[in-house]
Amino acid sequence: MKPILILILSLRFILAFSQTPFPTKQLDDKLHALLKESNAPGFSIAIVKNSKLIYSKGFGYSNIEKKQKVDENTLFAIGSTSKAFTTGLLGILEAEHKLSFDDNPRKHLLKLEFYNSLLNSELTIKDLVSHRSGLPRHDFSWYLFPTDSKDSLLARVEYQEPFRDIRTQWYYNNFGYLIQGMITEKITGKSWEDNIRERFFTPLEMARSNVSIAEMKLMKNIATGYDWKNLETTEAMEYYNIAAMSPAGSINSSALEMSRWIEIWLNKGKYKEKQVLPEAYVKKAMNPLFLIGGGITDPQFPDQHLNSYGYAWFVSSYKGHYRLEHGGNIDGFSANVALFPTDNLGIVVLTNQNASILPTMARNIVSDLVLKTNETDWIAYMKEKLTGAKKKLSETKKKELEGSVNGTKPSHPLQDFAGDYNHPGYGTFHITVRDNSLFAQAPKEEFYLSHKHYDVFTPMKMKSGTVDKNSDAGFNFNFQTDEAGKIVSVALKLEPTLDPIQFKRVKTGNK
Repeated sequence: MKPILILILSLRFILAFSQTPFPTKQLDDKLHALLKESNAPGFSIAIVKNSKLIYSKGFGYSNIEKKQKVDENTLFAIGSTSKAFTTGLLGILEAEHKLSFDDNPRKHLLKLEFYNSLLNSELTIKDLVSHRSGLPRHDFSWYLFPTDSKDSLLARVEYQEPFRDIRTQWYYNNFGYLIQGMITEKITGKSWEDNIRERFFTPLEMARSNVSIAEMKLMKNIATGYDWKNLETTEAMEYYNIAAMSPAGSINSSALEMSRWIEIWLNKGKYKEKQVLPEAYVKKAMNPLFLIGGGITDPQFPDQHLNSYGYAWFVSSYKGHYRLEHGGNIDGFSANVALFPTDNLGIVVLTNQNASILPTMARNIVSDLVLKTNETDWIAYMKEKLTGAKKKLSETKKKELEGSVNGTKPSHPLQDFAGDYNHPGYGTFHITVRDNSLFAQAPKEEFYLSHKHYDVFTPMKMKSGTVDKNSDAGFNFNFQTDEAGKIVSVALKLEPTLDPIQFKRVKTGNK
């Protein structure tokens, strides 16, 4: 009888433990405190455990001015957390024997050309997926010069210089995901957008999720994005239309609907018995492909290590638990989606604060609570990081001022700088003179060019006809002359790993 009694007591203990109520009040309190200390307008969160939704809630405001509150159905731009959807499409096509991740992308896109013959002959789809192509970001190419034509954007890749050989260093690159999206279009004969709707949104019952700002604006209960300018002032931002770069980050969704996306990753690709992602792909995509950096990334957390990148997921150890996660950032919005496959736990956090640390902190707070690890005071950690960021921002501004050479002036009359300056891997700046000042117009943005020294000008964003003197583009316009002294190009340090990008003058004058 004793063994039977022990078995009964053990089963009762396991059952009681499994039925322990979720600590909703405790988590609510922590997340309310996080919202306050982060200065974020609002955020939404959903948690899936054992393939079931156990928590979904909104905090703060989706629109501060209108005092509209966030809930689990509020739509946010999810940025680069869209990437796992794009690579998921490739996983489906692989299961249908229509491609291999080891294919050269040029096998499917005949017009695709890279910067050199090595990239053309040796690069694989898997290299693009895992950001190991040797290409830097070249993000200003699509961000400042957006287009609705994926073909036009693809044509720029040929002129984008690498900084390393293939598979020698990890470096994030969004163009690799444009290419993946276009491969799905070529194989299926349907747009990336329609593939996402048909392959994911429909079977996952993600009825409000969409793939463009135009679609989101037609919906109710949508978040307005905000910038925490200079880590001091909250200001509403305009929605950014990512246009042809959509496969890298154009999805808009809610925490509730994203929980269904999480669910299939924790349930062998299934949602309500529907096989949405191939089980074999889900199993493969849980694994890393390329090491990001060596060893421990933060000495304060020695048990977080072996940071790698896989199939559109960052892969690492978190306090002894295997974790996949990916962040997302686009004007006014930040996101994080995390999976703990061996713990059957998934978390999604969406916020309407630009470049926000909140999603990562909320994810970690939930992880510690649900996984019952040694809890870190993530709010204190965040405050320390924000204090350091403010100090660094102040030091950077001081250094920029100190770097200016006083008493200098341009080598030519301002009118001589006017004209069009083009780089085929980026686009065209239209430089004009108005009211005795220089302005640079790109498709996305107009800049007032403030004279720094010599022929170097600092761009400041124009907003409703007014110069935003506190804006920081992160680069300068450095005009170059030929041997005759004629202005022939402008150099911009758009990539930290490369020499300044040279935009050649292709047209003179103010028109």
